[in-house]
Amino acid sequence: MLIRRKRGWEVPESSVTPEHLVMNRRRLLGAGAVAAASLALQGQGWFSFGDQKLPDFAAGDPSLPLYPAMRSMRYRVDRDLTEEKVAVTYNNFYEFGSSKNVWQPAQKLALRPWEIQIDGMVEQPRTVGVDDLLKAMALEERTYRFRCVEAWAMTVPWTGFAMKQFVEFCKPLASAKYIRMETFKNPEVASGQRASWYPWPYVEGLAIDEATNELAMIATGVYGKPLPRQMGAPIRLVVPWKYGFKNIKSIVRFHFTDQRPKSFWEEIQGSEYGFWANVNPKVPHPRWSQADEELIGKGGTRVPTQLYNGYGDFVAGLYTARENEKLWM
Repeated sequence: MLIRRKRGWEVPESSVTPEHLVMNRRRLLGAGAVAAASLALQGQGWFSFGDQKLPDFAAGDPSLPLYPAMRSMRYRVDRDLTEEKVAVTYNNFYEFGSSKNVWQPAQKLALRPWEIQIDGMVEQPRTVGVDDLLKAMALEERTYRFRCVEAWAMTVPWTGFAMKQFVEFCKPLASAKYIRMETFKNPEVASGQRASWYPWPYVEGLAIDEATNELAMIATGVYGKPLPRQMGAPIRLVVPWKYGFKNIKSIVRFHFTDQRPKSFWEEIQGSEYGFWANVNPKVPHPRWSQADEELIGKGGTRVPTQLYNGYGDFVAGLYTARENEKLWM
């Protein structure tokens, strides 16, 4: 008898939104894109959540007609989605301040033109505009758990493309072992970058085999719309089996190298924030437990943390030969 073991990211088909409802929503949102663009010409639009009004962060974005992308049913989780108004207003983005309430100052960031430098150990260094990159990639929507090292968590529907596809687009040399990524640097716009005690610009890195794992994703949208600035627009990294500080935002450079990069938080405090930064409930941060996590927007609800954030079936094999490394923080 064949016994099938349910994976941590799977949900029953009965919980999946019927296709006809999804497609109707896409047609409705597609029509709404025209209205949003028109509204942007008159000023910034607004959408409402109950008695709270927030800017329509997607208004005027030239990539708006690309959303929502087709949802991948391979990447699902057994948790409810985090409410959109929570996810778009509870953000870590130190470029704009150390609080979670950075969405307002983040609106100063200009998203066009936005150029991305690709260099280092590649066949041909080049610079590509974000809209040209979007045209070259296959967009899809994936629902992932997000786990912060501060022990809070969300469930987010990202839109973007597989990082493996992007790596192939970059054409790295066989000798490249890591990808070093950089965020923009503009302290005139990003007030947090005026703090001289931080090593700006924000730098992160992945090993090539991590970057080409099927879960690794370059996100350009969320909740069926282009990314808002405070979540890392116009292009950010999503690696759901790692702690959130690995998910670098507003990327302007991908540098392929044979030397392991030293990331932003590793530079600041390497004893607390390591290069690999995989989620493990049994390995505490030096100052707090990682055994459980708070689901943001759920009234203080806490749930047990899962090894690799529940994605061990996909990624555990990446680390079998790295067991002597500091894999967990």
